[in-house]
Amino acid sequence: MAWVVLVEESEGLGRDRWRWAMTGVRAGPFADFDGAADAALRSTRDYRPHHPWSERERNAYRVSPSEYIVRVVGATADFHFRVSVAEVIEPGTGHPV
Repeated sequence: MAWVVLVEESEGLGRDRWRWAMTGVRAGPFADFDGAADAALRSTRDYRPHHPWSERERNAYRVSPSEYIVRVVGATADFHFRVSVAEVIEPGTGHPV
């Protein structure tokens, strides 16, 4: 089995062009869930999202043992991103890769 850390966040420029997107695999692969979970927790502190450009404050919330929501307050707006631990599977089968 392989485990990875994924990040989803707002991307794009200008409020009318923002979209929610997965920014890619941020860490991994890890051989076990615990290694990936530790990396995900560190990402709540270390990951620098695309928005805001000028971070003023950060609050992190554990939603489940494998998922976090992080609120980032900028100079003019608030944003958030999601950090998740995911198991890599074979598409269509659900079998671990």
